[in-house]
Amino acid sequence: MKKILIANRGEIARRIIRTCERLGIETIAIHSEADGDLPYVSEATEAVLIGPNPVVQSYLQAEKIIETAKEHNADAIHPGYGLLSENAGFARKVQEAGLIFIGPDSSIIDMMGDKIESRRAMIKAGVPVVPGTEEGVASLEEAITEAGKIGYPLMLKASGGGGGIGMVRCESEQALSQQFDSVKNRAKAYFGNDVVYLEKFIADARHIEVQIFGDSHGNIVHLFERNCSVQRRNQKVIEESPSPHLPQDVRERLCDAAIRAGEAVGYSNAGTVEFIVDQSNEFYFLEMNTRLQVEHPVTEEVTGLDLVEWQIDVARGGKLPAQDEITTKGHAIEYRIYAEDPKTFFPSPGKLERIEWGEGARIETGYEQGNAVTPFYDPMISKVIITGTDRMDALSKSQKFFNHATIDGVKTNIPLFKEFIESQEFISGEYATAVLPQWMEKSKEEKTV
Repeated sequence: MKKILIANRGEIARRIIRTCERLGIETIAIHSEADGDLPYVSEATEAVLIGPNPVVQSYLQAEKIIETAKEHNADAIHPGYGLLSENAGFARKVQEAGLIFIGPDSSIIDMMGDKIESRRAMIKAGVPVVPGTEEGVASLEEAITEAGKIGYPLMLKASGGGGGIGMVRCESEQALSQQFDSVKNRAKAYFGNDVVYLEKFIADARHIEVQIFGDSHGNIVHLFERNCSVQRRNQKVIEESPSPHLPQDVRERLCDAAIRAGEAVGYSNAGTVEFIVDQSNEFYFLEMNTRLQVEHPVTEEVTGLDLVEWQIDVARGGKLPAQDEITTKGHAIEYRIYAEDPKTFFPSPGKLERIEWGEGARIETGYEQGNAVTPFYDPMISKVIITGTDRMDALSKSQKFFNHATIDGVKTNIPLFKEFIESQEFISGEYATAVLPQWMEKSKEEKTV
């Protein structure tokens, strides 16, 4: 493999370029008009303008991206995360064009992209799933009937996608009635599929995921777990590994279940099996992400491995090491820095007038001082990954880092992190997925007293 086109932008494009440079692989960066001056464009071996600013006219132009890869003699396409990374049709077209798709086979993306289909596969493999409907619910009347069997509160979810977009919590029949059409319409708009289903809501749950890898020789390994329970709007903002307050026997069972999930579908390349874990440490399959995760640096820091290198090696036929050769050391925490109002989480696009980071962190960013965060794409500015000998060491380093971190020109969630990581709720490590909004509400009440 001599040249890879990166079908993505910003931070993840820079991350892939860095590994490719080390491996002696040339890279092709594609970019929209708005992204022309971002660092990844100049850091790649070649750069190609792919289209205007809207993603549907640029980064989602599957045919044009494949044509570009062929015109510039690429051997493979790396989709990064988001955008076309979990688009089975794109993966299929890449393979049909005679190029290597650096990810799982399109059939696996298809199966796991359908949440109902993936639930069925997990049930067959003996992986616990959250109680819910086995089929999509076609009408509000059917949803109300099924909800009566499951019980409230419950989650109304889109079968065709996740990321917090196609899901809503319903506390009552009235809430379900109010949300049903809205979620179906949103699912159709975002995922091209308006099928929805119901799942029991697991109260005070933790969101814990297991990184897996498969190769073309039938081997599947796990790279341990990450706790992703600090969320806003059902989207992760802080991830850490190892997961605090997780008994070792539960960790082992989680990882074993993730391996079974991978084996059940013949998984290849990088993937993540996501679970929710209740207060009694019972766990349930949530979904499988058939790509590299945003939070993969957390795993890299504790294992000492380069997951992008693994992706490339597996894609060209390489064999994975044995499970007992993969070990962890220390503790890593990742913080996602967004250009957003820390009180409302509304995006705050604008020019990054000044960026100052604290010391002792790994910074993965798609921007440099002077660049603009535009309104066309996800407003994540960077990921800050801090590693310590143990969790308390990582927390201490985190607090020192954020005391010196500053970004001017846009609003960011840095002030929120400064306060939150010093709260007992986070320091204790016993938090669940509602911890951030609950802490924010509590802090608001205390400040108004």
